Amino acid sequence: MNKQYKFLENINFPSDIRKLSESDLKILADEVRAEMIDAVSVTGGHLGAGLGVVELTVALHYVFNTPNDKLIWDVGHQTYPHKILTGRKDKIRSLRKGGGLSGFTKRSESEYDPFGAAHSSTSISSALGIATANKLSNKSDDVIAVIGDGAMSAGMAYEAINNAGASKTKIIVILNDNDMSIAKPVGAMRAYLAKILSGKLYFNFRETIKLIISAFSKRFSNKAGKAEDFLRSAVSGGTLFSSMGFYYMGPIDGHDINDLVSLLKNAKEINHDGPIMIHIKTKKGKGYKFAEKSEDKFHGVTKFNVNTGVQEKTKSNIPAYTKVFANTLLKHAEKDSKIIGITAAMPSGTGMDIFGKKFPLRMFDVGIAEQHAVTFAAGLATEGYKPFAAIYSTFLQRAYDQVVHDVAIQSLPVRFAIDRAGLVGADGPTHAGSFDITYLATLPNFVVMAASDEAELVRMINTSVDINDKPSAFRYPRGNGIGVEIPNISEKLEIGKGRIIKEGKQVAILNFGARLNECLIACENLKKKGINLTLFDARFAKPLDKNTIWQLARDHETIISIEEGSIGGFGSHVSQYLFDNNLIDNNLKFRSMILPDRFIDHDKPEQMYKYAGLDASSIESKILDTLNSKIVIKKSN
Repeated sequence: MNKQYKFLENINFPSDIRKLSESDLKILADEVRAEMIDAVSVTGGHLGAGLGVVELTVALHYVFNTPNDKLIWDVGHQTYPHKILTGRKDKIRSLRKGGGLSGFTKRSESEYDPFGAAHSSTSISSALGIATANKLSNKSDDVIAVIGDGAMSAGMAYEAINNAGASKTKIIVILNDNDMSIAKPVGAMRAYLAKILSGKLYFNFRETIKLIISAFSKRFSNKAGKAEDFLRSAVSGGTLFSSMGFYYMGPIDGHDINDLVSLLKNAKEINHDGPIMIHIKTKKGKGYKFAEKSEDKFHGVTKFNVNTGVQEKTKSNIPAYTKVFANTLLKHAEKDSKIIGITAAMPSGTGMDIFGKKFPLRMFDVGIAEQHAVTFAAGLATEGYKPFAAIYSTFLQRAYDQVVHDVAIQSLPVRFAIDRAGLVGADGPTHAGSFDITYLATLPNFVVMAASDEAELVRMINTSVDINDKPSAFRYPRGNGIGVEIPNISEKLEIGKGRIIKEGKQVAILNFGARLNECLIACENLKKKGINLTLFDARFAKPLDKNTIWQLARDHETIISIEEGSIGGFGSHVSQYLFDNNLIDNNLKFRSMILPDRFIDHDKPEQMYKYAGLDASSIESKILDTLNSKIVIKKSN
């Protein structure tokens, strides 16, 4: 810590918080907030969400006996205050750095993280699982799940609420209603919560009931309590949650630490055979004026100046892949009114905010609901529209059944713009785009493309616009392009046709995706060692450019495939083709370079690719080892 604090410097674990008087908690919360702002200004990371739950975090660890009582945070991006208070204070400036703290909850990092999370809407399900395990083991520990209003737009949250309400198992769910997830929340739930919070009738009646309860003698308290239950059910959020089996409490000010402590104590001590829903109202970015004023710029931040709020910007004139996608789609949409943009609560992250400003009636942010986004797009496609579903690779995983059942089987021309393909740096394995090549290319009648640079991305978008009889996907990495000239929107690709970048005789490199630059570096280094290589940019994992691959197999003694994806992807399809056509024999060595069979922890992207063995040096070593190896793949009988 860089500052002198009255309480925080002596707080190492939640047990230390419990030694304080309740009147000291507000000062502690202020100190935690200051420490978090200072730390994130150095490391970058998620800021606004954590600032909004500082008081809640302090109150939870004060009231509950963590880690015996289990505290589960949905998504986990708001847990920096939690980490500061749970033995990780001295490491907080290592957030999201190689070898440092994760930006999310992580079971292997601390016993105070009982469930790892970085995707949304998992907290209630996991909490119910833990509470059920406690029940079966005759444990009386409490289980608390904290979920945001944005995460409540996902179907999984309602599945869990439905199950919890019927289970008669006590869990405490805290609905953190800040009316601002990454982007503005959408959907009926937002309007419902807003209606509750604007209802003066509820607050006035509730205060009246409190006075009545305090005025009555103890023998009337049960009846008074029933009256409050009736009021809660009649005019509050209890209408929804009570009908689903929850005991509803709230809404209350999530920044009033005294009220929070009182309410949490009541929830802990209440003799209720079933789940409890506590509804709190907070402000994202609370206590830091620049974050309070911004709707999404302070959700995730780079390093910034604490005094001015100005974030460090990369000094580059090269556009980011996301912006290239957005601007290209805009140009097509100006000419084609059938083009529709769809995102799942990530308008700025996917570039769909740019599209939405120009075409507000043709851009749909469906909230944190990837499954719905995909089937919604499928419905549009049945009516002749051209939906582009812009979803991060890691989040598209959540909708795989819909991709298979609702899109692929029906051959509907949904276009998937897969952002954040490959390893993504500080967000780590939970956000890496490691599996989409495998899980999409395995589907019949699917066009799967990967851009090696920003110009290729434009050509793939152009191509997908005219694919009207089957689904298609194009993947591209996080960050800036490499600085090539951007083609116009008339340049299209022949489906299933790659391109030869360099021609040689000994080794053929088959690249799929954004490792092309590393392949070029490896080629130059090997050329100095007298090894001539052919470099082929495949462009398509499906359909494969079979003619070119057949010719390369005939003309070279070694073939190396390279991709930023897991086993079962591009290399597996190439291998299958070579085997099926009797091209693997004693005269041909084939090797596939893929992501390793392990999750790679957060670090700088270049370091992650080095660990993965997909940097230029690793490519060069693989080729040299293969050339020196006498082991070949034998043809099966």
